[in-house]
Amino acid sequence: MQFDHLGVAVRDLDARTSAWAALAGAASADTEEVPTQQVRVRFVPFGPTDIELLSPTSPTSPIAKFLDGRGEGIHHVAFRVESVDSELERLKRGGQRVIDEHARPGARGRRVGFAHPSAFGGVLVEFVEGP
Repeated sequence: MQFDHLGVAVRDLDARTSAWAALAGAASADTEEVPTQQVRVRFVPFGPTDIELLSPTSPTSPIAKFLDGRGEGIHHVAFRVESVDSELERLKRGGQRVIDEHARPGARGRRVGFAHPSAFGGVLVEFVEGP
């Protein structure tokens, strides 16, 4: 398992992309809509990892709810794994809460799954398959 990216919830995707891209000294990836999460995302590369900027496409999306309750900021930490389903099952066997029972479609065509923040001291953890 290795660190994959840091997810940041934002209200204005264009403005925040400009700021993060300037900090990184790099261009961001194209905007991608992830219908299963009701978000638009852009990835800004920082060396071997990325900052994933997430903006809601619906007022009922999890990101919209996060922004309403907490404002802009770090939303999740993501780790690259060989099998999302295996990681989720391993956590459940260890007595930790998960949000997803099985992997689901995520950004960049990758399979993802989430562990509940209560399992990691209030931090939402995402598992991501793929390169």
